[in-house]
Amino acid sequence: MGGEVVMELWVSWIQTYSGALVITGMVIFALVIHYILIRVVGAIARRMPNIIETSLVRHFREPLRWLMVLIVVMIVLPLLEIAPDTHAVVMKILATTLIAVVAWLFMKMVLVFEDHVLSRYDITVKDNLEARKVHTQAQFLGRLANVIIALVALAVILMRFDRVQELGTSILASAGIVGIVVGLAAQRTISTLFAGMQIAWTQPIRIDDVVIVENEWGRIEEITLTYVVVRIWDQRRLVLPITYFVERPFQNWTRVSSDILGSVFLYVDYTIPVKDIREELLRILEGSVLWDRKVCVLQVTNSTERALELRALMSASEASDAWSLRCEVREKLVAFIQKNYPEALPRLRTEFSTKPESSTKEALLPG
Repeated sequence: MGGEVVMELWVSWIQTYSGALVITGMVIFALVIHYILIRVVGAIARRMPNIIETSLVRHFREPLRWLMVLIVVMIVLPLLEIAPDTHAVVMKILATTLIAVVAWLFMKMVLVFEDHVLSRYDITVKDNLEARKVHTQAQFLGRLANVIIALVALAVILMRFDRVQELGTSILASAGIVGIVVGLAAQRTISTLFAGMQIAWTQPIRIDDVVIVENEWGRIEEITLTYVVVRIWDQRRLVLPITYFVERPFQNWTRVSSDILGSVFLYVDYTIPVKDIREELLRILEGSVLWDRKVCVLQVTNSTERALELRALMSASEASDAWSLRCEVREKLVAFIQKNYPEALPRLRTEFSTKPESSTKEALLPG
């Protein structure tokens, strides 16, 4: 008797929660398939290193999991005995979530394409002008594409609800070219976006450019739709609005080429043999790995009543090397002068008269 009661309760419980059990089982099945798929693609990527497979595994792992679960639930749900009103509400929620996940997947596809493009241009090499150009454009276009995808997805989601169809339509229209042109005069955000597009195509700055902004020396680390991050030499980050680089002057040391000249100024006595200093400069540069063997010049650029001004010019393949080379040359030239020509260091000359003051006064008296 007790066994029959337990069996009836068990059957009743299964009938009550059969829908949930079926959905749970199908979700587990989808997760297992997702796990196997990711493992297989990951194994292929490890055996044959390829940026596409590696990027797919890294970016598609999460959105693909959600997509597979949603598809399975939406397939199974109509087969279950659910009240029509409840079924309609659940399906609308699932469809809305599916739109968001698909948009997420498209955003990840943009990142995969960006990884593929950037992998073909190494920005760490010395002569990286073309690579910096491609990195700048790819990153900007990738962010712009993600913003457009998000706007379209939001508009599609809103248009599924009757009360907000007008709002969804207006958002969709604002993503178009006509909406941008009309709103340009009134919307600062749109003007900022245009500034970003101008920088992406005319490229007054690029990723990894060496610039001087706000009296700070640094490199362009990141360019977004609205701001630019400059990595200062001491690892601080200077964040500037992207319109700054369109509206205000700044220095770009690597606009055309990463090659750069460095200068060192020395102040010495008139008795210094300039020829020896010039020969020592060449010897120092030839022994340095930072010199690119293009420019080696020593000139007397100025003279005052107390000292000569010597300017040493040298070239390096990039700005950071130029800075280090300047410091090295300055240190070694000063040491050379101290060791070989200590009397040629800057000095203040004073002349003392040997005549007594009284005799001088007598000489000035008439008669």
